[in-house]
Amino acid sequence: MKVIQHSAQTLQTALVSDHQGLAKVYREYTKEERCLLEEGFHPGEPGSLFQPITVHSDSDWIPAHPEEPQDFESFYRDPYRKTPNASHNTIYIQTIGSFGEAGVQTDQYVEWLRQYSQAFFYGLSVKLLPAVTVAETGCSFRVNSNTHNLQILTGDLLRFLGNKKPKDAFCIVGITMIDLYPKDSWNFVFGQASLSMGMGVFSFARYDDSFYSRDYAERLRKRLQPKQGDYSVFDGYYTPPISSTLLLRSCKTMTHEIGHMFGIRHCQWLNCIMQGSNHLEESDRRPLDFCPICLRKLQVSVGFKIGERYKALLHWMEEDQRQTPRAEEAVAHQSALYLPKPTGAFHASKLWLCRCLDILEKRF
Repeated sequence: MKVIQHSAQTLQTALVSDHQGLAKVYREYTKEERCLLEEGFHPGEPGSLFQPITVHSDSDWIPAHPEEPQDFESFYRDPYRKTPNASHNTIYIQTIGSFGEAGVQTDQYVEWLRQYSQAFFYGLSVKLLPAVTVAETGCSFRVNSNTHNLQILTGDLLRFLGNKKPKDAFCIVGITMIDLYPKDSWNFVFGQASLSMGMGVFSFARYDDSFYSRDYAERLRKRLQPKQGDYSVFDGYYTPPISSTLLLRSCKTMTHEIGHMFGIRHCQWLNCIMQGSNHLEESDRRPLDFCPICLRKLQVSVGFKIGERYKALLHWMEEDQRQTPRAEEAVAHQSALYLPKPTGAFHASKLWLCRCLDILEKRF
C-alpha cells in the first residue's frame, strides 16, 4: 500500500492559489469556513477531518490512469468548464428500465437519489424525468459472455438523452440497474459521459453485493439468446433489492459523475468523492463528500454557503429517523409497503458532517 502525502504548502497552493486575485477571493470566505477548508493541509493527523489517498495496488485508478492534478486555479481558468446560469440551472435525472420489484419501491428509491443530489449540489434544482423503458431508448443490447446478464449500449443511451435534454438543463444523467457496455470489445463499463454536451449515463447493477457471486439472480435464468429489437427480454428483468449499501454506492456514483459535469477532474490531492476508481473495492474506500480543494471548485461554480450545504446533507440522512408517517400518509400506504430510508451505511458520513458543522458554527 502506498500513501500519497502532499506537503502542507503544496495543498495550500492547490486550494488557495499563488495568484493574488484568487487568493483575495479565498479570503472572502468566513473565518470558520477557512478554518474548515484548511483542515485539509494536515491530512491523516489525529482528529483530522481529511485523509491522504492510499493506493492499494497497481490496479487502482491513479497508477492505472496517470493524470495531471487539477488544482483550484487550473479548474477556475479552464475555458471549457461549464457553470450553471439563470437559464441552465437544473440537473435532470432520467431512469431507464426497472429499479425495483414494485412501483412504490422504484419511486421511493429514485426520489431518495433526487433529494440527495439536491442537497449535494445545494442551490441547484434537481428534477426527475418520467421513467422510460429500455425499448423506448431504442438502444442496442447484448448478453455478456462472462456474466450471462443483459447489457445495454452506452452510446445509444447518450444519443437518447441528448434528444430528451430540456432547454433549461445544466446537465442530464441517465441511471439504470442494467449493466452497460461502451463497445463490443469491452467487457463492461460503470458509466460513460459527454462532458461537453452535459450528459452521462451510469449503471448501479454491479453495486449489488451479489453481482459477482455464482448465485446472482440473473445467472440462474435460462441462457438468453435475444434478437436485436426484441425488448421483451427486459420485461420483469431482475433488479437488486434496495439496501443501505446500494443506496450509499448509488449516491456516490451520482454525485461523482455529476461533479465531472462542472469540469471537476479526478482528485489526486486527498481522499475525496472525486477520486477515480477502477473497481468496487476502490470505490467503497472513497468518502461520500469532497476534499477542501474540490469543494471550493463546486462552491465557486454554484455559490452556496458551505454550512447550509452540510446541513441539507445531514437533514437528508436524518429525515426518516426523526419522523414517522403522518396519519394521512399511513392511510395512503395501506395498499403499499412503507419504505423507511435505509441510511445505516451513511453513519460515518453523518458523524463527519456533524464535526464539520461544529467548526463552521464554533460548537467545539
